[in-house]
Amino acid sequence: MTITRRAALLGAASLPFAPAVLRAQEAFPNRPLRLVVPYAPGGSVDITGRLLAEQLQPILGQTVVVDNRGGAGGNLGAQNVVQGEKDGHTLLLGSASILAANKFLYRRSMTFDPITDLAPVTRVTTGTVFMTVNSKSPWKSFADVIAAAKKEPGKLTMGSSGTGTISHLTISKVCKAAGVDITHVPYRGGAPALQDMMAGNVDMMFDVIPLAMSQVRDGTVRVLAAGSAERVTYVPELKDVPGMKELLPGSNIDMQSWYGINLPKGVPADRVGKLHDAVVQVVKSDAFKGRMEPLGFTSVWDETPAAYGDYTRSQEAVWKALVEESGASLD
Repeated sequence: MTITRRAALLGAASLPFAPAVLRAQEAFPNRPLRLVVPYAPGGSVDITGRLLAEQLQPILGQTVVVDNRGGAGGNLGAQNVVQGEKDGHTLLLGSASILAANKFLYRRSMTFDPITDLAPVTRVTTGTVFMTVNSKSPWKSFADVIAAAKKEPGKLTMGSSGTGTISHLTISKVCKAAGVDITHVPYRGGAPALQDMMAGNVDMMFDVIPLAMSQVRDGTVRVLAAGSAERVTYVPELKDVPGMKELLPGSNIDMQSWYGINLPKGVPADRVGKLHDAVVQVVKSDAFKGRMEPLGFTSVWDETPAAYGDYTRSQEAVWKALVEESGASLD
């Protein structure tokens, strides 16, 4: 057999294996994934992210590492994802404030547009914010707080997870509707705000509830109001907490936050679809719901990445109005 014929036969024999080699090269995910949480550890976004990472790992067959990158209202972490590799291994767990509000808070300094620079995957959770106080405080109800604030305008202090976040925007909207002046004290995340409230450095908080649920259950935190229009009846410890429809009738306040998964723009569509299916599988599961609902969050998902993108675009007008009403600016 000539060398030429032998080479031809060997080449032909290797052809059936070529597709298999290509499939192996294109396997996704083929290494650990990084889930960027753009806030400090210990807060509600971090809690959600760690649960997602834990439950995504067996579905995707790879480790999912949570990477906390706080700063600039979440913009630093989101920017890191925008600039990340476009292969689907870097994900962002964004909040409504980052994805829909920050462009109106950081009009000059925000270096990316969530709509054009991030690819949508799906929402994962939604929930409201709650007014909480240290159980040692003299206020037993929302009415007590409003009465004290009217008596001494500007004296009471209320912590938030940051300027322009849903907790700050809720404080602004509630104070305006109630006709009171409460001094806003922004923090770099909900966890440090909660710590200061427990230490007596701020009088109260208005923020998402997951990070404070253990203190609610042990009696060291008292919950006075829900920022949503209706009560949150699916959490036993919160079902008797009145919502805004009861407390400020006619104000039309219904503050709901949501978190979602996004990728850098440019990730191949088949990988976006695979991640969408995996995240939705987690979010729909009883295991995920069973961990999130006791913390005051409910599962939510979008049937397609495009549907999530449409939802985000629809939310921009909502959050623009909230920012403008608050008068907040971070430039």
